[in-house]
Amino acid sequence: VQLQSGGGPVQAGGSLRLSCAASPSTRSTSAMGWFRQGAGEDRKFVAAIKWSSNRGTYADSVKGRFTISRGNAGNTVYLEMNSLKPEDTAIYYCAAGNAITSTLTNSRAYAYWGQGTQVTVSS
Repeated sequence: VQLQSGGGPVQAGGSLRLSCAASPSTRSTSAMGWFRQGAGEDRKFVAAIKWSSNRGTYADSVKGRFTISRGNAGNTVYLEMNSLKPEDTAIYYCAAGNAITSTLTNSRAYAYWGQGTQVTVSS
């Protein structure tokens, strides 16, 4: 289980940063990702990064606005969210697992999940 922090209310056009600290049991996994779930919707992929790479993979809806990165210590992942829109409102979950490049966007590739954090963007 990962420990998430960040999130909260923000106005459209604003920024937020989410953090996810990997627990000892998840630090041996190959990738971490962020997913989100809006009210009445399925959980959807947002972004992911492999521990072996500095390059993120993004959903089309957040490309150019969100940035995923790894902490220097290698056990924390961040999601920097800029130019937020009301449609970004959701509960955001971090996840860890042994995802490979072709499965980074698939929630089933992740075995460990954070507790979720609410992001609410008002217009």
